[in-house]
Amino acid sequence: MLTYLVGPFLALLPLRWRSALPFREAIEWHKAGTVSGFCQLLFAIVATLFWYSYSVTGWVSRGVDSALAGKMGRGVTDHDIGFMAIFIFATHPLTWLLGCIGVEGSVRLLSAAFAEKNLGTFPLFLLDRIYLRLTGRSAPRATKAAGFEQSDFSSYKQAIREKVRHSRVPPMPDALCFTKQNDEEFLEVHASHPKPGWTPPKTVRYQDAFYRLEAASDGAEPRPYHYRLRRLSAGVMGRTVLIYAPEEAPLLVKK
Repeated sequence: MLTYLVGPFLALLPLRWRSALPFREAIEWHKAGTVSGFCQLLFAIVATLFWYSYSVTGWVSRGVDSALAGKMGRGVTDHDIGFMAIFIFATHPLTWLLGCIGVEGSVRLLSAAFAEKNLGTFPLFLLDRIYLRLTGRSAPRATKAAGFEQSDFSSYKQAIREKVRHSRVPPMPDALCFTKQNDEEFLEVHASHPKPGWTPPKTVRYQDAFYRLEAASDGAEPRPYHYRLRRLSAGVMGRTVLIYAPEEAPLLVKK
């Protein structure tokens, strides 16, 4: 409940401030950050549309009145007045401010939704930096990692790139390749989409055999996700063992 009632507002705060909250454990911050970023972006869009309607309509109306009163000289048309009103709107500081709010909202939305990086709003982040600088204190290492730094932007850019990559590649059966090296058996899995949780050195069970996931790398499309597994002599089922049971029958390939 706190995640959706107060979480979106608290998600605007820098991480150092959020970490000091006594009920921080009760809030799912990536969900709160996603809602907060979406609401910020939506506010910027609605406010920009309202500001456009209010300002441009008023400027055009006053311009037409001035033209009819002969204050603009001859040769001024309705198109000229409309173009000037749009130009003033595009260069107005309030338009730029709303644009910055919208851009920040989209950054926070994408960062929380795809990279699970909960960025606070930049003005409060900057205020916190100034306070720390004036008091001679330094931010904790975890707080620095959650600021507006290059690592955060690269994380959500990578996440967005993966989403676009997934939508471009259609699902297809995995390709399996069994090999032997120095009396050891290996299984290579080439997949069109990533397999959640398949990070080395996880244990994977395929049919009646157990494998140790040794490497996960990128390859060429249409199956750009490559996994290399080494067969184990024995294995025991447990909560951490991944079950590999593809819905479609995989293709067997030879090297």
